[in-house]
Amino acid sequence: MKHALLLQLVRALQKKEKGFLYLDTHAGRGRYDLERAATGDTLARKPEWPEGIGRLSAAEDAPPALRDYLALVREYDESRGNLDEGLRFYPGSPRLAKQLVRPQDRLALCEKHPEECEALRMEFGAESGVSVHDMDGYTALRAMLPPPERRALILIDPPFEAQDEFAQIAKGLAEGLRRFPSGVFAVWYPLTERARVEEFFMLVRQLRPPPALACELEIAGPQSALKMKGCGLLVLNPPWQFDREALPVLAYLAEKLAQAPGAHGRVEWVVGEK
Repeated sequence: MKHALLLQLVRALQKKEKGFLYLDTHAGRGRYDLERAATGDTLARKPEWPEGIGRLSAAEDAPPALRDYLALVREYDESRGNLDEGLRFYPGSPRLAKQLVRPQDRLALCEKHPEECEALRMEFGAESGVSVHDMDGYTALRAMLPPPERRALILIDPPFEAQDEFAQIAKGLAEGLRRFPSGVFAVWYPLTERARVEEFFMLVRQLRPPPALACELEIAGPQSALKMKGCGLLVLNPPWQFDREALPVLAYLAEKLAQAPGAHGRVEWVVGEK
């Protein structure tokens, strides 16, 4: 869901000829070997991807935006040498963005975990228009904004390893909006406890931000025993009609990825348009 909507945001910014900065605050390693994911570091484990992207490999009836995303995933997989029918090499957010950016666009990728950052450097090497930074992503919001291009898409996609991650995000958004209020900020978050998400939305509203749209996908209803029932993407300064474009993607994914009754997708204005 995150990656399909992210690509829609990139394409929306590219409707104007002027270049923009794509800033990924928690970029990860850039690509993932799904075959290796099935083995883990030491012991075999049940991979997660068959219940996600694995259900969409032949989604010919998908909305255009989702078909666009799936085509890019397959293109990347084949470019890394996998010609089998099954997917093996999956592109992370930085690589998907790089597949779309134009010469006038620029990528700044931040990752503070040393091993992940080294893998990110190996993935991108000396590719033009890309810089990799061994840096805390929240620090990057102060260090890299406002960009010279005066246009930016900022993805905040933390691992949620810290108990106060939502508070850290809100603080980072406050700094980012102070420095660059016209930027498009996209925040990924897990749907585990509704109360925590609503508290996060309250923190966002207290910032008196620009319009903010929450796009959420749940693969199971509240009665399910699943701890993580879905995820969301909060978009500040969403492009025009992004809510209408996101809804069919969410509805389709809810149908295809459902693991229990009650799966659904929705959009909600956390802060309405003025």
